[in-house]
Amino acid sequence: MNFEHIWAALPFPAFVIGPDCRICEANTAAEIFTHSSIRQMRLKPLEAFTGATSALLDVVKQALQGMNSVVLHDVEIGWGDNPRGVANVQTTRLQNDAGEVLLVLHPRGIANKMDRSLSHRSAARSVTGMAAMLAHEIRNPLAGISGAAQLLAMNLPVEDQELTALILDETRRIGDLVNRVEMFGDARPIVQSGVNIHDILNRSKRAAIAGFASHIKFKELYDPSIPLVSGDADLLMQVFQNLMKNAAEATAKAGAITLRTAFRPGVKLSMPGKRRKSLPIVVSVSDNGKGIPANLLADIFDPFVSSKANGSGLGLALVSKIIADHGGVVECHSSDTGAVFQILLPVWQGNEA
Repeated sequence: MNFEHIWAALPFPAFVIGPDCRICEANTAAEIFTHSSIRQMRLKPLEAFTGATSALLDVVKQALQGMNSVVLHDVEIGWGDNPRGVANVQTTRLQNDAGEVLLVLHPRGIANKMDRSLSHRSAARSVTGMAAMLAHEIRNPLAGISGAAQLLAMNLPVEDQELTALILDETRRIGDLVNRVEMFGDARPIVQSGVNIHDILNRSKRAAIAGFASHIKFKELYDPSIPLVSGDADLLMQVFQNLMKNAAEATAKAGAITLRTAFRPGVKLSMPGKRRKSLPIVVSVSDNGKGIPANLLADIFDPFVSSKANGSGLGLALVSKIIADHGGVVECHSSDTGAVFQILLPVWQGNEA
């Protein structure tokens, strides 16, 4: 039996680690998981990719020190500059003279990502049903309050007009909030076409630099071979401008935002009618801020959830709705070194309605 075929066909990332904690071999799934080739990893210290304090390195050392098999669940791992994720980790000593260890990862990110994406879609639909009612029921009394305040201001001395000015400012603020909620009420299907995602990112970046992100340093890590994305250019630009605005607000004066694109086949989303849509295009927006509080991370795409003191909590909910309408998935990873928003999108097939 040719075991090379079995090694290459393993669906989980697998590595052979030498007694000096250097990578000897990695299968195809490991290359996809790490976004590196075996040539780039072979004979390199595992620590160079995972960090000196990584739980992944620790479990390998335990196996090398005599434990035949070590299994850890829900381990947070990072690899180079890639977003951190959660995986189950298993190490087993190989029965050979070299004293090598087999390291196998069982990533949990994709399944959890799909589950959360479906929850976010349900939340967005709830806001959609509520939006039309809110817009109609709030606008009429709001116009009455604003008109009454203007009439009062005409008959009050200057020193007493501060309260009427406050009423007008607050009604204006509520009106802006209603406008944002009303955007969820648009249930029309998206007219999709082939979109160059790098063009969308560059336009969004230029708009950001001209306004709210003038103090931000941008870094671009683009894969030039990415095909066209299936989507609506204006809506996708709205998504990335929203994400860049959040990233800019989360960073200090010396803040940095990284825009990254990649093509990763293998991720598919189940659709009605037993169809599956492939989502190979990955776009991420990351910052070097303080990250998102852990108690909000699981609900960050739900309406009215925000980590900002004056935030409405509708920006990311709208991002979730737009990406869901595109048949894609959006996910957030966060640590004390910043937040990463990752979006998976389908490829334009040229015959989509």
